[in-house]
Parts: sequence; C-alpha cells; structure tokens
Amino acid sequence: MPLQESDFAGLIDVALAEDIGHGDLTSDLTVPPDQQARLEMVAREPLVAAGIGLAARVFERVDPSLQAQLLVTDGYAVDAGASLLEVSGNARSILLAERTALNFLGRMCGVATLTAAYVKAVEGTSTRILDTRKTLPGWRMLDKYAVRMGGGHNHRLRLDDGILIKDNHIALSGGITLAVARARAGAPALTMIEVECDTLEQVKEAIAAGADMILLDNMSLEQLREAVALGHGRVRFEASGNATLERVRSIAETGVDAISVGRLTHSAPQVDIGLDIRFDAA
Repeated sequence: MPLQESDFAGLIDVALAEDIGHGDLTSDLTVPPDQQARLEMVAREPLVAAGIGLAARVFERVDPSLQAQLLVTDGYAVDAGASLLEVSGNARSILLAERTALNFLGRMCGVATLTAAYVKAVEGTSTRILDTRKTLPGWRMLDKYAVRMGGGHNHRLRLDDGILIKDNHIALSGGITLAVARARAGAPALTMIEVECDTLEQVKEAIAAGADMILLDNMSLEQLREAVALGHGRVRFEASGNATLERVRSIAETGVDAISVGRLTHSAPQVDIGLDIRFDAA
C-alpha cells in the first residue's frame, strides 16, 4: 500500500506552522533574498530509506518553485554518506523547510531501519515481524508505511480493521468462549478473530472456541513452544511481549507465525540525516 498525499498533507502543514512561527528570523537577516542554492539530504549513518518523497513535499509546500529530486527509493538500504534527496532553488525557502523535512525523514527512516534489523534477525524462519498500534498520534499511516519499507508487516491499522479480543474484552464479556461466539455472530464475512491469551489454559479455550489466531502475551519460550504444539496447525500464533532484538530469533524458532513488536514505532531511534550545501547555483 503506497503512502497517499492525504496521509501526510495535514501533518506537513501543522509541522511547518509549529516550526516557522512568523518566519525564519536568522535566514531573513543573513541570507540575501535572491540567493540560490543546491543542497542534499545526506545519510550520516547506515539506514533504510522511508519518507523520501514526503520530505520532498515539505520543500515544495514551503515554496512550489523549489526543485526536489529523489536520489533513493524508499525501502532501500544505504550506507553513511549516501545522498537521499537533492533540492535546489531559493536558499531562504530551503532553510525554512529544512528542520521539518529532516524531522519527518529522520523518524521514518529510523522506524524502517529498526524494522529491517528485526526482519534480518528472524531471516530463515517463516515468522513475520508485525507492528502494533503503539504509534505517534497522528502518524499512524506514516509509522505503518515505514514498517513496511523495513520489510515488516502491518497489524491492524485501526480498531475497525480486525477483531482482537484482549484481556479487558474477555473480562467484560464473561470469558473467551462467550467473547469469541459474540464476535463470530456479528463479524463481517471473512473477518479473522484473534484472542489474546496469558496462559496455556486460555490457549486451549481459545482453540476450542474457534479462534483463527491467538496472541501469546509475555509467555516464556517453553510456553510458546507448548502453545504452538497445542494448535496442531489448526490456528495461527502471534507472540507479543519482551521481543527484544537479542531475543526475537529465539521467539521465532518456537514456531510462532508472527511476532508483534511495539518498539518498532514507539521506541525507534531517529536516524542522523543532514542537509548539506553542495554548491551555489549560477
């Protein structure tokens, strides 16, 4: 699913207004109004690209006369020193958009880069790396897109995007069996029903109730293996909780179908990207 303009147009406007205020006092006082420049966004560390086109739109939003050229395709891994985006035109306009464009790109590349590290860690297994809804408010589509660019897969985009019966639903509905029965009775056709389980007894109940997928929450490696064995191929399993980069392969090797990792979007470090002047335009 490609990133749509509607996913970020409003965010760009909010971010620019937040950063610019009434104008760039420093640039207005030090840079001649007709100064032309050519600058490049440069990776200062190895990263996986995500949001290059969005960064270009930030510059174009500030000044439609600016010319932005994408030098890397989203989803590609690059080394430190690689040029990601070139922008040319009025120097004041470029500097006005600089920080906002870098903020978007730094976060999105950070999410994609961390996701790629998780995907590499489980390479050779059949386990998929999933994200969660633990995203930056307002950034849901951008965070989810960045995960895909890193090779991961999206869990639910929104609450209306699937049925996941969690501990509070189970408590409030009177148990797993009742919750699954009610969900099945009212769910649209072909909707998958997933149940969160904390214990192996709950896993047995969820299987008997007809769950399509079971989320194994904060279980030990031994419990994960036992749960998968209980399924006998009749149900898919997702592991969640304490899925650190150091531990994720061990989790995958228990046989689970997917591992959801909240830190992909709630704790990904922003990568270091700079905007460097290449030369003044003639």
